[in-house]
Amino acid sequence: MTALNQYQRLEAAGLWRETPRSQARDVIVSFGDATLILSDPRSEMPLAHWSLPAVTRLNPGKLPACYGPGGAEPYEELEIDDELMISAISKVHHVIEANKPHPGRLRGGLMLGAAAIMALLAAFWVPPALVRHAADIAPPAQRAEIGRMVLAEIAKTTGSACSRPAGDMVRQKLAMRLIGPDAQIVVLPTTLKGAIRLPGEIIVIGEDLIEDQVTPEVAAGHILAAQAMAVQNDPMLAALRYAGPRATFHLLTAGNLSAKSLAGYGEKLLADPVPRPEDEPLLAYFTRAGISSEPYARSLDPTGEAVLGLIEADPFRTAEPRPVLSDREWIALQEICDQ
Repeated sequence: MTALNQYQRLEAAGLWRETPRSQARDVIVSFGDATLILSDPRSEMPLAHWSLPAVTRLNPGKLPACYGPGGAEPYEELEIDDELMISAISKVHHVIEANKPHPGRLRGGLMLGAAAIMALLAAFWVPPALVRHAADIAPPAQRAEIGRMVLAEIAKTTGSACSRPAGDMVRQKLAMRLIGPDAQIVVLPTTLKGAIRLPGEIIVIGEDLIEDQVTPEVAAGHILAAQAMAVQNDPMLAALRYAGPRATFHLLTAGNLSAKSLAGYGEKLLADPVPRPEDEPLLAYFTRAGISSEPYARSLDPTGEAVLGLIEADPFRTAEPRPVLSDREWIALQEICDQ
């Protein structure tokens, strides 16, 4: 679409409310592949994807322009006062409208051909495309809810998450330190040999990463690795692929995912080996967090041979990293699974 290609690099500041009661937060608005992307201006992480054809102007002719994502109940709201961005959204809408098919004399034949094409698409293209689209546009609240459902599936095998008041406070501090204010670190009474990232900024670790370690750097490294891996492989997309197209369609139309569609997914995640991200993007996470990468690397291979890149390129090989936790906090976290 020529009009869309023209604005591929266009960005503007906006104010986004996830719900009518949410506090407005600053976002960067940009064009994606037939979507409007709302991103955090500090982390550059996408917060929401709105389908461009569905975007609705809520206050025509007034400034700042107010938009909704479309649908029967558009809870989200976006304010933009950048005239170029407002004009771009309007132009793309006009192009989309102009390119809509109009019935003519060959309507019957075209409809028959379209039906055949739709049947092929339904069989081969629509299901995976539907799942990917649902993962792309899922808002944070929906991701968090599905993440909790996946966690409940995992807990059926491992047992409930560990919890003690002092340890829970440290979990929250560690999540803020490594990921962000909306993140959650969950400790399970089992051995995972790594960290698993779930939808909704939920990261699961086993007690083996805290009870059997001298310092918190190893656990922190596995948590950062799970974050880096989630950028390469969206855990929301993986969960929806397991749930299947029918459950995903219900999610798009009704706004919720059936718990039955995720039955057994926890066992699958526990059975699969914890994936390892590429060294270069992972090292960037260690640098931003102020944490040495060598303790994490040695936990994967004590000899260092298979993780030489992480050891030699350690951003704090010759400098002092920031402490992950105090000794007192580390002890409190190590005792979180004690009865």
